[in-house]
Amino acid sequence: MAEEVVIAVDAMGGDDAPDVVLAGVAEALAHDATLRVELVGPKDVVEPFACATERCEARIATEVISMSEHPANAVKAKKDSSIVVGCNLVKSGEADGFFSAGSTGACLAAATLNIGRIKGVKRPALGVVIPAYQRPCLLMDVGANADCKPEYLRQFAIMGSIYMKQTHGIRSPRIGLLNIGEEETKGSLLAQEAYRLLSEGVSGFAGNCEGKGLLQGDFDVVVTDGFSGNICLKTIEGTAKMLFSYVKDALMATPLSKVGALLVRGNLAKLKGRINPDAFGATPLIGVKGVCMIGHGSSSATAIKNGVLASAREARAGVIKALTEAIQDDMNATKEGM
Repeated sequence: MAEEVVIAVDAMGGDDAPDVVLAGVAEALAHDATLRVELVGPKDVVEPFACATERCEARIATEVISMSEHPANAVKAKKDSSIVVGCNLVKSGEADGFFSAGSTGACLAAATLNIGRIKGVKRPALGVVIPAYQRPCLLMDVGANADCKPEYLRQFAIMGSIYMKQTHGIRSPRIGLLNIGEEETKGSLLAQEAYRLLSEGVSGFAGNCEGKGLLQGDFDVVVTDGFSGNICLKTIEGTAKMLFSYVKDALMATPLSKVGALLVRGNLAKLKGRINPDAFGATPLIGVKGVCMIGHGSSSATAIKNGVLASAREARAGVIKALTEAIQDDMNATKEGM
């Protein structure tokens, strides 16, 4: 049996909160018998649900940060918001992780300011596991840091490698740098300098990764700045939706193709499930001193369920301890090399 784990959940996070959050939490608790939830939000929302649900405790938060508010300002001004209270539960050790489908910017700010960065981490990063063809690939950063320095990308590679080792059991992750060509001289000045740093001191670095290599699964970890990474991720998500629309139109075009659609319906459903963002549920913020997972604002109850379960898996995997040790080792090696 899996070890007991406690996840703080933002009851007010998401476009359809709190209803979909409560439904998703109920499904997660039913799925994982050793999961406990600290449900954070207004008293009239969290207390009735917690009273009626086993392994769920209510945590009162009198404020909510909306999607339209300035993230950092809201986090500083609304210290009793569901996002800030949830992060503080992780900081105090009362929860093993925090999940929210609320404002990404507010979650980033609250996690960085309240939970804090792992010692030595220059910038925490958002990482998304992409279901590439050959094997899953972690793309980071996908939005936390629009402007990056080469040393940030080097550290993203170290953190991404540890993350995939701990969560996916990959013994020697193959690391790539997202770029416009395979040659080390290609790309922007940022990419060229990052290539040099990665090649000189990061185990597992295998060179530049073009966009096609990301989707083919040529790498286990691909690093880039948050601006490029976010555009890349949203393009992949949009392309997947478009292709399924084209396939649906083609299968519904004639009576004969509709018969064929019935024959492949099961396989198409499996494929859609494999690439559906709801199947993953959350994006980890890698580099802070606690598990912090962020879901889509448009999350369904299924996505909430999977996000909470993903938070529990990450907590059980010992990711934070492994990251802390890896960053410390890298700092020590850098000092010795000076």
